[in-house]
Amino acid sequence: MNAVSVGLPELVVVLFIAAMALAVIWPAARICQRLGLSLWLGLLAIVPLANVMLLWYVALARWPSSDTSRTGA
Repeated sequence: MNAVSVGLPELVVVLFIAAMALAVIWPAARICQRLGLSLWLGLLAIVPLANVMLLWYVALARWPSSDTSRTGA
């Protein structure tokens, strides 16, 4: 039988991929939260083609801060 062993290089690659995924998902989730959407939509940031649709949806959505008047009148 061949035993599968995971060495240090594989562990470094897995940790790097996890860090990069977190660096993409967290900001996307925070932006979705500020729009009043679910945090889980941030996961779409790592799905090909869905991330582009999310980007366009966020870009064209009405942001809560744009609903208030800045002049105060």
